Amino acid sequence: QIGIQPDILLCRTDRYLPDEVKSKIALFCNIDKSAVITALDVNHIYEVPLVFHKEGIDEKIVELLNIWTGAPNLSKWEEIVRKIKHPETTTLIAVVGKYVNLVDSYKSLNEALLHGGIANNCQVNLLFVDSEEIEKKGPHEFLSNAQGILVPGGFGSRGIEGKIQAIQYARENKIPFFGICLGMQLAVVEFARNVCGLKEAHSAEFCPDTPYPVIFLLKEWIDYKNNLVQKRDENSYLGGTMRLGSYPCKLQKDTFSYQAYQKELIYERHRHRYEFNQSLQEVLVSKGLKIGGTSPDGKLVEIIEVPDHPWFVGCQFPPEVKSRPTDPHPLFRDFSRAALRNKS
Repeated sequence: QIGIQPDILLCRTDRYLPDEVKSKIALFCNIDKSAVITALDVNHIYEVPLVFHKEGIDEKIVELLNIWTGAPNLSKWEEIVRKIKHPETTTLIAVVGKYVNLVDSYKSLNEALLHGGIANNCQVNLLFVDSEEIEKKGPHEFLSNAQGILVPGGFGSRGIEGKIQAIQYARENKIPFFGICLGMQLAVVEFARNVCGLKEAHSAEFCPDTPYPVIFLLKEWIDYKNNLVQKRDENSYLGGTMRLGSYPCKLQKDTFSYQAYQKELIYERHRHRYEFNQSLQEVLVSKGLKIGGTSPDGKLVEIIEVPDHPWFVGCQFPPEVKSRPTDPHPLFRDFSRAALRNKS
């Protein structure tokens, strides 16, 4: 009636459409029957490409666009779906954050954990824990059944102490731990306070007057693009001052990180402005903290680890953005594996 003539119709349904139904739809919509596609309800979104391929939507699209292409090989994708639907085992990983009431806030993270599970033939079940609730009731009530604990990135001071308590619980109870961005920074704070005895240690982001700013704002750096020395402080306008994009990281051998990547130089994407304070590195390292990775010149700490632990890694970058179902990120793969070992 309004002049829209579709080339393909996707019909959302809970069952495959019979041929006679497709023929009727095609007749009344004036399209070819092969262009009437069942958009079947599925249990997992990764099944959708297989359903569409079975219905022939890919062939129809290239036909309409007059594009030649070879037949797709979906064997790897079929294997992924098989592992998702029929895992050999399960593990429970607690994600401690402050956006847990809307779990899609951590969508990339959730998917990367799923990918790590696929790599280990396991279903990763996620337990989202509000860090403010940990502040009220302590970590044991929420984390005692978790086989792994992850503290993701974030901004703002709300729930910070709860995250630090969760990290302490993971370290002291030998539960595999993964800290990402802010999670890595708070792991440094926790170690400084409870292992090094620097009780007032904190990040300068949340406590500018701390006598032990183990995480601080980098106040001077060289802008090679414009050949300038850039300077800032806590009172500066911070717009456009994040460390953004892909940066190289040199891994130290005999670390969890090197074991995961199996190479010395990696590239990861960044989005942050606070850094590990290397002026306090000596005291932290002397008490057992290991620097797992740095910038190639050694001036920026990218990864920290606790070696006297089944698996304890904090990274300054968000590795979830590079994880794929067919190519799980090495750190998520090994974190899931460590959680599985902890279960057994």
